[in-house]
Amino acid sequence: MGEDRNDNAEEVTVDEKEAPPDAEDATEAKADDKEEKADDIEDNMQKQIDVVINKEMTMKYADSAIRQRENEKSNYIQNIKNSTSGLSLSDLNQKEETLLTDSKTVARFSPIWKQTLASMAAILMTFTGGLTSGYSAVLLPQLKASDSTIPCDDSTASWIAAMAALPMAPGCLIGGWLMEKFGRRNAHYMVCAPFLLGWILIACANNLALILLGRFFTGLCVGLIGPLGPVFISETTSPQLRGIFLAAISLAIAVGILVAHLIGTWVHWQWTAIISCIFPILSVILLSLIPESPTWLISKGQIEDGVKAFTWLRGYDEEAKIELKAIIDKRKATDNEPIQTLREKIRSLQSPELIKPLFIMIVFFITCQFSGVNAIAFYSIEIIQKSVGEGIDHYTAMFVIDSLRTVMSVVACVTCKKYGRRPLCMLSGIFTALSMVGLSMFLYWTDGQPTNLSWIPLSFLMLYICAISIGLVPLPWMMCGEVFPTRVRGLGSGISSATTFVAFFIVVKTAPGMMSDLGEVFTFLLYGIVALIGTGILYFILPETKGKSLQEIEDKFKSNKISIA
Repeated sequence: MGEDRNDNAEEVTVDEKEAPPDAEDATEAKADDKEEKADDIEDNMQKQIDVVINKEMTMKYADSAIRQRENEKSNYIQNIKNSTSGLSLSDLNQKEETLLTDSKTVARFSPIWKQTLASMAAILMTFTGGLTSGYSAVLLPQLKASDSTIPCDDSTASWIAAMAALPMAPGCLIGGWLMEKFGRRNAHYMVCAPFLLGWILIACANNLALILLGRFFTGLCVGLIGPLGPVFISETTSPQLRGIFLAAISLAIAVGILVAHLIGTWVHWQWTAIISCIFPILSVILLSLIPESPTWLISKGQIEDGVKAFTWLRGYDEEAKIELKAIIDKRKATDNEPIQTLREKIRSLQSPELIKPLFIMIVFFITCQFSGVNAIAFYSIEIIQKSVGEGIDHYTAMFVIDSLRTVMSVVACVTCKKYGRRPLCMLSGIFTALSMVGLSMFLYWTDGQPTNLSWIPLSFLMLYICAISIGLVPLPWMMCGEVFPTRVRGLGSGISSATTFVAFFIVVKTAPGMMSDLGEVFTFLLYGIVALIGTGILYFILPETKGKSLQEIEDKFKSNKISIA
């Protein structure tokens, strides 16, 4: 018995000695189990995400659509993860849910319709600016009438017309600052209030001071939306649609002038102002339906909001993904750059990607304005009286010209989408110059004598409207939103727009004096010569931007040469 006990003891001892290897195996097994559980947890989380996606997609789409959209979303989400590294798992889950929600909207409403809605908000504001430009042509004849309660002579009339142009240049600079500080959409919101106030002041005016004050506010708002509209449209539309939407800015101005002349011919000038109050209110409603500019949001570090806005507007096609990644990469590169001192910031303003497009746009805008486009719009009735004579009803001729301007602005929307900026500029500039020179020579030969050939000067005026409306008028505003880099887009567009409104004021203020003191022959001849010289300069410096993304245009100006091909 004792031996058996000893043997058992020895066996227990042996077992105890052999225990440590088993313990090690157990520890390793536990570690393996933990790794497997971690993998299982990660797999389960991914499966949960997939289940949520599949469940929601099944509720909304057919099975064939599910498979197609699933591949697009998975690739797109992976791109976003790669571009926005450093986000937590919960942030990624939230981003996937957000992107999924937006993708459902894309299926119901095409990105084209969304870009149209976004552009219409800016275009409607520009239309209100067109009302401001055309308003003086119907206001001044009514104020000069014998039964007018507000006295108005030629000097007063020129100030009423020019008062709207006076604050436009500083308005452009303020608008450029507003859009960089508060965002493109919020800046549009801010413009609506003074626009509405200006029309209310004019509608309630019983003296000259209130008319001038109302004209000042409406003119200031025209300046404020000058850089805002092109930049907002450029940043919210695709390269294929950008041209037609930017050309619609000039169409909106032409329609605004036509509507102002049409209403003002049959309605008292105060009721015309009351009707004009409606459009800033409609603009606020449209702005509430669209997102902020994605380019501005991403440039301010609001990546998630920028991605949501971009995909809401552009959808998930491959070109949109590439452009979105380029915008995010641009933001990353900016973050990696060292913080600049004030002196370095000032020095950076001398960079070629700002100086080159700024010089081009200043030349372009000056050529357009000193070709007399706004002199014709502001003093259309007086110009028709002096150039056409008594052979044609002046108001009928004004409506013919307004209608032609509107039709040619529609044509410009189509041609700007189909053809490049350069050929349209050359064609427009040449025929603008020929029409003004031809009108000047006809007036020189007739020497102001009555003639039964009144259709000839009217034809020259109509040719002038056709030519300038397809190129010199829409193209500068289109390219103003295209050619400047993101970091100084507000500054560049503000300065170039301010330049055009300085020229705007000079032309509108001097046109009556030039026609009365120097004569219509010299005035129209000068407009034609400026158009010809400006077109010649633009032939050598104007780049082609049709079909290019904003990033491609910006990179082009960084080079030492600007291709004119």
